[in-house]
Amino acid sequence: MKSLLGRIAFGVAAAGALLYGGDYLALRLRIPGNREPFGAVDVQRSYTVPLKSGRTEYYFDPPVPQRCVNSLFPHFGSPPCWYLRRHTRQVVNTGGAPPAR
Repeated sequence: MKSLLGRIAFGVAAAGALLYGGDYLALRLRIPGNREPFGAVDVQRSYTVPLKSGRTEYYFDPPVPQRCVNSLFPHFGSPPCWYLRRHTRQVVNTGGAPPAR
């Protein structure tokens, strides 16, 4: 039984490594040839600042384009574009308790 679980775990880890490596090579070698490796998505950040009085202040930045990669996984220090398109609003908590939603 342990042998079977070990083989399954090894297979899952190997498949994940192959998928990540293939994604990296496709991005690096621009496969398919007509695909742009990088893109940009407009992202709006907001900051939550807890005050001593117990209240919370919110500060909003205007939307700015953020660089992303057209791949499944993050590469070259940039998040994937499919993820940024779904998370265009980013909340930065500057301290204290997490913001209420």
